[in-house]
Amino acid sequence: MPIIVNLDVMMAKRKIGVNELAAKLGITAANVSILKTGKAKAIRFSTLEAICEILHCQPGDILEHQPTPSSQT
Repeated sequence: MPIIVNLDVMMAKRKIGVNELAAKLGITAANVSILKTGKAKAIRFSTLEAICEILHCQPGDILEHQPTPSSQT
């Protein structure tokens, strides 16, 4: 998958757990885990904005594009 989710890295840097982040976001811990593991198919901009506000970061700190080998020319 060319989009890499670094939410777990940012959570570790900010020393915040899944349950605490979920409570602050108003979503379930299971949904935070889905985001954290990169298994989510989509994320609402409002959720991404809230994550960035809580973790004091930018969207690019959480989401990264990794080109597939065939697209690197």
